[in-house]
Amino acid sequence: MNGGFMNLSRVVPVGLLAAAVLVAGAPAAAAASENKPTVSVVARKLNNPRGIAVGDHGVLYVAEAGKGGHGPCIASPEEPDAEVCLGKTSAVTAVYAKWHKGKPHWKQKRVVTGLPSVAEEDGSFALGLHDISPTHHGALIGTIGGAGTVEARNQLGHGARLLGHVVGLWPHHRHGKVKAIADLNQYEKDHNPDGGEIDSNPYGVLATPHGALATDAGGNDLLAIDKKGAVSTVDTFGSRLVPAPPGIPNLPPQIPMQAVPTTVTKGPDGAYYVGELTGFPFQPGAARIWRIVPGQAKTVYATGFTNIIDIAFDRKGRLLVLQITKDGLLSGNEAGALYRVENGTKTEIAAGKLTMPGGVAVGHDGALYVTNKAVSPGGGEVLRIWA
Repeated sequence: MNGGFMNLSRVVPVGLLAAAVLVAGAPAAAAASENKPTVSVVARKLNNPRGIAVGDHGVLYVAEAGKGGHGPCIASPEEPDAEVCLGKTSAVTAVYAKWHKGKPHWKQKRVVTGLPSVAEEDGSFALGLHDISPTHHGALIGTIGGAGTVEARNQLGHGARLLGHVVGLWPHHRHGKVKAIADLNQYEKDHNPDGGEIDSNPYGVLATPHGALATDAGGNDLLAIDKKGAVSTVDTFGSRLVPAPPGIPNLPPQIPMQAVPTTVTKGPDGAYYVGELTGFPFQPGAARIWRIVPGQAKTVYATGFTNIIDIAFDRKGRLLVLQITKDGLLSGNEAGALYRVENGTKTEIAAGKLTMPGGVAVGHDGALYVTNKAVSPGGGEVLRIWA
C-alpha cells in the first residue's frame, strides 16, 4: 500500500480539505453545515474500532482491530525502523440498547474474541479485523488486515494465519466462531492484479448474494469471493501523479499517489461504490468514489474528498462519506469529517465531534452510527448521530 492505514501518524502527522464535490455530473457546490445534530456515545473502551454494521434486531456489530500483543514480532511493513508484534486482541463487539422506562440504556459485549492483531508497542494503529458485513442467520463476513506479504505473515507464526483473510464470523456461538474463507494475501502474491509492488491489506467488505466483495487497500483492487472461497479480480485502481508535498528534500515536482481503496458498499441503484483513502502524499481533495457495475468500465461517481475511510447510503438514498481526517494526513489535525451528499452539495454532519473515525452505518432507527477514535487502543467509541 505504501503509505496506507496502519501507522499513518508515524509515516506523517495525521488530519480533509473542504473541497467541493462533483456527483454524477452535477455542478460542484459549497459544503454546508448541519445544524446542531444530537450526538451521544453508546459504546466505549474499544480497541482500534473500525467498521460497523447493523445486524438482526438492530444490534450494532463493531470490528475492533485490537492492540497487538507480546509477539512474535517483525519489522513494521509501514515503518522499517519500528517493530510490530502479534496478539489475539482483535474482536467483534455487539452494541445494543436495553429499554427502561422509555429510555435506551446501551450495553456492549465482545461476542467474537481471539482474532489476530498486529501493532507497535503502544497498540495504536493496529492491523486486525477491519470491516464486517452481515450475511444471514446472524452471521457476519469480515476482513482481517494483512502483514503486507505472505512471507511477513509467516514470520509471525501460526497465530497469524488468519491475517490477510476474508473470514466468516458467528457471534451467536459460544465465545464466537470464526472460519477462514479466502486468503487475499496469497491471492496478491499469486496474481498481483494491479501489477505493482506485492502488498496486501484487506480492508472493506460487503456481503453479496454470491459471496462477498472486498477491497485490498495494499493491492489497490476490488476482489470478489464466491461462496466456495474462490477469489477473482473485479477491478483495479491505479496511481496518479500529484504535486510533491513541500518541505521534503529530494522529491521530483510530481510523485505517484496510490488509490488505497478502503470501503465498498451497494448503492440504491444496485451498483457498487468504492472509496479511496489515497496513499502518500495524501493530497487534500483528491480522494474519489468509484461506481462499479461488474462487466462494465468503472466510472468516477464523486470527487473532492480526502482520506475516505468508509461510505454508506442512508435510507433516502443519499451518499454518506466518512473521512478519517478532515484536513489531510499531512496537516497534523486529527479531526475527522462525515458528509452527506445530495444534489451535488455536501453537508458536514456533527462537525467538530469526530476524531479519526473508522466506520459508519445507518441504524434501523435512521440514526447514524460512527466508530470514533479508530486508531486508539482502549479509547475507541461508537457515536450515535441523529441529524
